[in-house]
Amino acid sequence: MALNYDELMSTVQTDLPFSYTDADTMLYALSIGMGNDPLNLRELPYVYEQGEPLKTVPTLATVLVPEMFPVGLGWDYSRILHSEQRMRLYRPLPAAADLLINKRVVDAFDRGPKLGALILLEAEGRLASDDTVLFTMGCTIVARGDGGFGGPKGKGIPPYRPPRREPDLSCDITTRQDQALLYRLTGDRNPLHADPAAARAVGFDRPILHGLCTFGVACKAVLQTICDYDYTLVREFDARFSTPVLPGDTITTDMWQEGNVVSFVCSVKEREAVVLRNGKCTLVD
Repeated sequence: MALNYDELMSTVQTDLPFSYTDADTMLYALSIGMGNDPLNLRELPYVYEQGEPLKTVPTLATVLVPEMFPVGLGWDYSRILHSEQRMRLYRPLPAAADLLINKRVVDAFDRGPKLGALILLEAEGRLASDDTVLFTMGCTIVARGDGGFGGPKGKGIPPYRPPRREPDLSCDITTRQDQALLYRLTGDRNPLHADPAAARAVGFDRPILHGLCTFGVACKAVLQTICDYDYTLVREFDARFSTPVLPGDTITTDMWQEGNVVSFVCSVKEREAVVLRNGKCTLVD
C-alpha cells in the first residue's frame, strides 16, 4: 500500500493511556549507562529508590510514547530511518505516572523515488490526573521506500548549527557490550538490536545500539559534565542521527556552552564516525 498524503496528514490519535513505574524509570537510567560505577553517589539516585527521591533522566520521555512509528500508515516499515529527535519538557518528569498521549503526523514531504519521503511526527504527554502537559516529542523519519507518492516537496526542519570552534568540554562514555539487549527492554524490541542474523540481513556485522539509546547517552554526558547531575535543568534536547553505534563503543560528546544553550556532537573516535550531530540542549534560564 502506497502512502496517501491526505490520509497521512489526517492521522491523529488522542488520549492514549500509558503508565510507567519507578522500576521503568530506573531501567531506563541503567540502559543509558547510569550506575555503571556502583560507588558513584551522584548517579545512584537515578537507579536506586532509597534515600534521596528517585531522579529521572530527562530523555526518559522518549520511551513514554508507545509506537511512535505506527506500522499501518502505508509506508514500507522495514525501510524507515529515524533521522531526527526533538524533545521539550515543561516540567521535570515524575518517577512514576499515569499519562495520556496524543500523537499526530505534522507534515510529509516527497523527495522523489531515490530519496524517499520525509515525515514529521509529534507526540504530547499529559498527566492523566490533572491534564498537565509534561512533554512534547518530535521526530523526523525518512521512509526510504516511499518517495514519489505525490506529496509536496520540502526539506523538513532546518538543522541547528553548533559553533565552529574547539569544544569547551568533552565527555567519554563507554557503552556496555550488552547495552542494546538492556535498552530494548524499555520498549523497542526490533530484532536489529538483538539478533545477529537480523542485523546481517540489513548489512550490519552485528546488532547495533538503538539511536534513542545514543540520544540518552548524550543527555547523560550533558547531565554529568554541564549540569552537575541536576536533571531539573534540562528543558529541550534535540539531535540528528548520523551513524549507528555498536555496543561496546566509546561515545565522545563534545560540548559548547553559550548561556543556557549547550551544543553537542557525539562521535566514536575509534571508527572516526560522527553518530549524533546538530545537537542542542536548552537549559532553564
